[in-house]
Amino acid sequence: MLTELYRDPVYDGATDPLVVIAPDGWWMFYTQRRATHPDPGPGVAWVHGSRIGVARSDDGVAWSYEGTLEPDAAGLRLEPGPPPAATDRTHWAPEVIHDGHRWRMYLTEIDGLPDRWPGFARTIVEYRSDELRAWTRRGTLPLAGDRAIDAAVARTPDGAWRLWYKDEAAGSSTAVAVSDDLETWRAGSTAIGGRGHEGPDVFELGGRWWMIVDEWRGMAVHTSDDAVTWRRQGDADAVILGPGDVPGPGFGHHGASVREGDRLWYYFFGHPAKAAVPDPDHESIDDRRCAVYRVELVVEEGMLCTRTEP
Repeated sequence: MLTELYRDPVYDGATDPLVVIAPDGWWMFYTQRRATHPDPGPGVAWVHGSRIGVARSDDGVAWSYEGTLEPDAAGLRLEPGPPPAATDRTHWAPEVIHDGHRWRMYLTEIDGLPDRWPGFARTIVEYRSDELRAWTRRGTLPLAGDRAIDAAVARTPDGAWRLWYKDEAAGSSTAVAVSDDLETWRAGSTAIGGRGHEGPDVFELGGRWWMIVDEWRGMAVHTSDDAVTWRRQGDADAVILGPGDVPGPGFGHHGASVREGDRLWYYFFGHPAKAAVPDPDHESIDDRRCAVYRVELVVEEGMLCTRTEP
């Protein structure tokens, strides 16, 4: 069974983990959901009002909390300690890449603290940094519509950069945007349709391209020769990190991969204390608590599989 790697020490709501390996060690950026906040507001306000939490590690296994990315005049800065008690902006699901010169972050931003799901604009905003602690805001990406969240960015075999994201206005499908230089983006079409999902992660492994998406019952896997045209691994019900594969009665949620030499790790979150049959009208704090895990991704007989560490 998987072992917990990290719990957020402020609100116990570490979700959407994104890990990078920098010259000074491993960095984790995550959505700091307000799972244990004593008065987060009505409805789903507890999922909003979140900052981006930051943790550090020497080996990718033992993590220490560093603080949160707080807005300033230039963009974002790492501040130690707990976040402010009140906030008027929601930050979700950071994607961080290195373009060969500097770090870039693609962050989901929402104005205010919505207490319900539909009808609130969500945008993906680019930031840049030289050392991961201070981030300069560059602006909102011109994507298709204003219900875009959960960016994933990679350079594909044709030399272009692609950004995949959840398009909530299109049935929670994965849409794509394309750029030749990471400066100018043009909206593309739907990359993955079908069953609703979120949290795309795209990477190359074993000579093929792979996309993992969270279907809220486990992770669906899609594969491609060119990172443009995708086909699902297995049948329509096939998932990895489904029920029984993670601690608790649930399944794995929204994660991202990081390459360490020849190995590829996938960090994701789960709800280890969630009730087996939660009451949607009376969600408990334990139902909301989250933990971060990781598995190794490997290709065996042409299939993407997970391998649990000893």
